Amino acid sequence: MLERLFAEHRLQLEVDVHMSLLDERPVDETPVPEPQDPELIEEQVPFRPRALVRSERIEILLAAAAGVTGSGVMCLLFDWTHVLTFAIWALLIFLVSIYLLARDSQSPIVATDRLITTLVWTSGGIAVAVLAWMLGYVVVKGIAGLNYEYLTSDMSKVGPLDDGGGVFHALVGTLEQMLIASVLSIPIAILTAVYLHEIRGRLAGIVRFVIDAMSGLPSIVAGLFIYTVWVLQGRGPSGLAAGLALAILMIPTVTRTAEEMLKTIDDGLRESALALGAPQWRSVMQVVLPTARSGLITASILGVARAVGETAPVLLTAFGSSSINWSPFNGPQADLPLYIYQLLRQPNPAQIARAWSGALVLVLLVLILFVLARVIGERGARVRGGSR
Repeated sequence: MLERLFAEHRLQLEVDVHMSLLDERPVDETPVPEPQDPELIEEQVPFRPRALVRSERIEILLAAAAGVTGSGVMCLLFDWTHVLTFAIWALLIFLVSIYLLARDSQSPIVATDRLITTLVWTSGGIAVAVLAWMLGYVVVKGIAGLNYEYLTSDMSKVGPLDDGGGVFHALVGTLEQMLIASVLSIPIAILTAVYLHEIRGRLAGIVRFVIDAMSGLPSIVAGLFIYTVWVLQGRGPSGLAAGLALAILMIPTVTRTAEEMLKTIDDGLRESALALGAPQWRSVMQVVLPTARSGLITASILGVARAVGETAPVLLTAFGSSSINWSPFNGPQADLPLYIYQLLRQPNPAQIARAWSGALVLVLLVLILFVLARVIGERGARVRGGSR
């Protein structure tokens, strides 16, 4: 009895000591900041943190004037007449002037930053300008001959000096060869991407090395390989042989792009499927691949766009034709790049004009493929983002 009373008294003393220590602890009187309105926070963030001020705009205009004037004076002194020479010297003088003006008005650090920024913007502008110039040149040269008759006729009854003829036979050959190449290469490429990213077996390193090596394979080597193992073995030239060569070129492009698309899939989806007891193959087939469907379609379209402009493989495997060959399994067949190549080698201006029109058709076909890839890719990104 006494022991129990002693234990209760001791416990009460410990509780009293503990409470007294809590009462004597200094209280943190620092005021808690009130949450700010999200709209006010957004207003505090500058929309353009690096907008140019008036003095910087004046410096850019002065540097541009110095570049144009200095390059013009040098062209007059040294009798340079080429436009590219004038542009190169104007750009160099402009960059030097930008650096010197910024260093004189502010500091060397700001001058270096201004120079690098100008180089980045100039590089992007040059890339866009070259692409626009190339596309514009093809459009100007090829739009005159692009009409309904040109798109629906072939070259079977056209002589070297005639003005008629069209591109229909080459367009048919291109579509059939791309269909064959897609059917052969896309399943192999997607399964390879699944093996590299999802399975990751023992041979993944070797397979990745082979895919990387195939990415740098010259197209004429693929055409020469099919020419040796297919055409020379008695099967002869055909659209099927061209499709085989183009499939070799498509596999690395589709594989690498598809693998990057698989990397964008959230690992939580895979883990959820495995946690529910699904085997890995079912997780890949019913979760990963359906989620990455739009990305895989984009990879396939980019692979087709990569192969549609190849000339050397078709030259060695299909040989070309001036008439429509509806069967890709028998006889020579034309396609757009080979059609352009053969006509550009002719001395007749009418043939060369038809070649430019064929180039415009090819550019439009590739442009359509890239637009489709971009639209499907953005739609898939929105779907994946909304499902997370």
